[in-house]
Amino acid sequence: MVLSVPTDAELKALAVQVATLVQQKALMVVTAESCSGGWIAKTLTDLPGSSAWFDAGVVTYSYGAKESLLGVNPRTLERTGAVSEETALEMVSGALSRFGAGVAVAVTGIAGPSGGTPEKPVGTVWISWKRRGGYAYAQLFHFDGDREAVRRQTVAAALNGVLKTLTD
Repeated sequence: MVLSVPTDAELKALAVQVATLVQQKALMVVTAESCSGGWIAKTLTDLPGSSAWFDAGVVTYSYGAKESLLGVNPRTLERTGAVSEETALEMVSGALSRFGAGVAVAVTGIAGPSGGTPEKPVGTVWISWKRRGGYAYAQLFHFDGDREAVRRQTVAAALNGVLKTLTD
């Protein structure tokens, strides 16, 4: 999937939309991030007053962090790797189970410039979303560009998915 690389202003506009909708629904947000390195949480918490609707953000790069902080099953990581639908789904479910938020987003991927394989090239990103009491779902993205471009596109896709999760 080729998306344009969002600017800071575009990411802020998405964050404002998320903040508005989350507050209307009286929910809190939690993020579980790997390849985005906390950028989703940063984008959301750059907004004044975010403590009213942002619960927590967890950055889990290593297998051990995914296991201990989010409850990702070690067998999932051994079988499918960190960059997989299964891992993304376990990350988002773990984030919701560990924090008081009503909606969660999780991302895991390969931002580059290295680390890609023929099966999972640089730009491969799994994003998952879940609302408390609902079912987790995940989507695979293939972003183009350098490390920053992949990460910016990941943040935008993650926030757009939060909006979709809250309106479905």
